[in-house]
Amino acid sequence: MTQLSKLHKSSQLRSLGLFLIGLFIVSTTTAQIQHAKVLNSPVDISEDFHDYLNTFYFADQMVEFDPKTGKGAIRYQRNQFHAKQAFNNMLIKPDTIGANEFPATEYEASPVHPFQIEFVSNRTIRIKMSSGPQYHDSKESLMLVDGTAPNNPEAWEYNPIEGGHQYSSAHGRVEIYKSPWHVKVYDQSGKLLTSTLHKSDFTNTYTPVLPFSYVRRNSDYSRSMAAVFSLQPGEKIFGCGESFTQFDKRGEKVVLYTDDANGVQNQTMYKPIPFYMSSRGYGVFMHHSTPITVDFGQYFNGANNMMIGDDQADLFIFLGTPKEILDAYTDLTGKAVMPPLWSFGLWMSRITYFSENEGRDVAKDLRKHKIPSDVIHFDTGWFDVDWRNNYEFAEDRFENPRKMLADFKEQGFHVSLWQLPYFTPRNTLFDEIVRNGYAVKDAKGNIPYEDAVLDFSNPEAVAWYQNKLKKLFDMGVSVFKVDFGEAAPGNGIYHSGRTGFYEHNLYPLRYNKAVAEITNQEKDYNLIWARSAWAGSQRYPLHWGGDAATTNTAMAATLRGGLSLGLSGFTFWSHDLGGFTTKTPENLYARWTPFGMLSSHVRSHGEPPTEPWLYSKDFLKTFRNADNMRYKLMPYIYAQAKESTLNGWPMLRALFVEFPEDPGSWLVDDQYLLGSDMLVAPMFEDTTKRDVYLPEGNWIDYQTKKVYQKGWHTIEAGEIPIVVLVKDGSVIPHIALAQSTKDMDWSKLTLEVFATQATALAKGSVYLPQGDALQSLELEKEGSEFKLKSNPLEGKTSFNVQWIQ
Repeated sequence: MTQLSKLHKSSQLRSLGLFLIGLFIVSTTTAQIQHAKVLNSPVDISEDFHDYLNTFYFADQMVEFDPKTGKGAIRYQRNQFHAKQAFNNMLIKPDTIGANEFPATEYEASPVHPFQIEFVSNRTIRIKMSSGPQYHDSKESLMLVDGTAPNNPEAWEYNPIEGGHQYSSAHGRVEIYKSPWHVKVYDQSGKLLTSTLHKSDFTNTYTPVLPFSYVRRNSDYSRSMAAVFSLQPGEKIFGCGESFTQFDKRGEKVVLYTDDANGVQNQTMYKPIPFYMSSRGYGVFMHHSTPITVDFGQYFNGANNMMIGDDQADLFIFLGTPKEILDAYTDLTGKAVMPPLWSFGLWMSRITYFSENEGRDVAKDLRKHKIPSDVIHFDTGWFDVDWRNNYEFAEDRFENPRKMLADFKEQGFHVSLWQLPYFTPRNTLFDEIVRNGYAVKDAKGNIPYEDAVLDFSNPEAVAWYQNKLKKLFDMGVSVFKVDFGEAAPGNGIYHSGRTGFYEHNLYPLRYNKAVAEITNQEKDYNLIWARSAWAGSQRYPLHWGGDAATTNTAMAATLRGGLSLGLSGFTFWSHDLGGFTTKTPENLYARWTPFGMLSSHVRSHGEPPTEPWLYSKDFLKTFRNADNMRYKLMPYIYAQAKESTLNGWPMLRALFVEFPEDPGSWLVDDQYLLGSDMLVAPMFEDTTKRDVYLPEGNWIDYQTKKVYQKGWHTIEAGEIPIVVLVKDGSVIPHIALAQSTKDMDWSKLTLEVFATQATALAKGSVYLPQGDALQSLELEKEGSEFKLKSNPLEGKTSFNVQWIQ
């Protein structure tokens, strides 16, 4: 070979080498981009169950069980996934394998781990599994109302059955089979609701489906459970928190990891809740704080795969109707307490009122334009520096905050203040927080972010924080906006001794609890205005829907989120009228306003100004009319709120909560019931009419008084741009209009009876602000009038009865 040839060959090799290196860099970069994680991006735990370098253990058979204690043990079969090629199609299939550890005498190929079944009540079952020994001290659960769940084995009767064991109650039965291991749940009629899935259940399909199992990561030998249950034809799934995407979660993959969703039209959630309910008559609470991803039949139509980051599985299963399921779930995790009456009034806000003068001007204009209102909210700008939260009013812009708060109270206004649990480096409190160990730490003992994130698992940090709020309560503040809380460091080390893997999702619950408890201590009521949540946060009302865009689609998504949160145990929920991000188009704002006024709570808030007098005179009138409607309806709203807190029901109810036997009610996600008697259909487009689905019975239009029967109807909106209908036979209590709940006269109420000619009996309820018990009202038709059978509030309230025909 000549020297020239050698040089040419060398050049070719260098070129090829550079090409291969470039190809490697491009492919590596592409892979990195595909798997890139930005700060606080949601953790999708399902990735571990799709990493076929990991080892999988399939629950196989029950090797022991004591029916008296409900304790037993399950043998798991070790599997690994391997590639199999068939006619140019590559399949990944599991195969049973032996142990691969050394020394071979020390480790089980098919380990045996604990299994336990408990019974909380005659409609609540608890299943506990473990993928390995638990050496940590068990602690009380912050998610459970009393820290622990009761165990009432006497509520279920035991009987042996062929191949296993059976427990039954008035509401259903549970069958446990030894080999192959199954837990099957039935209702009281004997209908199979759901069952654990075993490897043998998939012998009739070519699709590789993961059964009930756990994964052991080859990266660090940590483990996560996959609780896999069956889904039946036609089954629908609802809940999982404030989910803004599809209402029915069947066919969806849902990641349960608290996140600043930056809107209401994507898959991430401010308020993910590890609870869902099925149209078949059961609900499931995944009692965990780790990341959870649930595949509701997205990958395989018949499998519901709950992939839990924890190395244990702790599941509560509830049997019954939606109302019964929510009641049982909130018995376990807590029911919302009743907020004060004034909180049900209008909250007026924007980002932000920067001074005492601005706040006073807003208060003056609310009364000048006769916009009933009870709360003025100061958002991010009441500090020296906008957004720099140090719990101090800016002295140069708030001359006398104590007097301002007192003056507002005299005028019928309560004041809400914004704050958050993150402290920037220039915050005057930053050094104190870090020096005293009040912030979440990283593995080195530093703080993981540039901001100090308050560690609510540290009792000393909570006490320090609550003392800051107490001083403001002492000045006359009524409530705090509990903003953010979704960004607890996932890699943080917390005072609790746990990492962010376990504490991230708990952070909103700890945050909500800290503010609610100091509020209750100082004000004798339980009230916050929070954005983030986890299971148990419903105990600390109330929460709002985050930063919606100012569009029709955002308005519709907002309702879906509220309905889903209500189906996750939350009674109270609100949203920003008209959306948040940009100046709301007047037509949209006009349609969104009555939707907000007919929610449990209502706030006008946005990044630009949202005060109604800054829009046209026609809009101001529309806004006022909707606001007046709400204030007149306050006795109905207040009574429905009280009943909802007693039962764990949402104020905004999906139709099937009240009408579970109506198949059509399970299909509707753009209407709702406000309480039990009023059906609301917001106008999501610029039109004067819309299609409305009505469940069983007759329905009377609240504005036009037209009567409609069950089924689909195209209905014109009234003067207020919304469709509202009242169930035939309902008594809707009203009160004389006042500009503040402070000025309402509860000694004289009007009972509006919505009834057709054929209806002889009408029912309603009343709850007085003084705290008397919720009172039921019954009215009978006598000739051409309805008359109250008896007045349970004799001497406190008189009733004027009007028959709305």
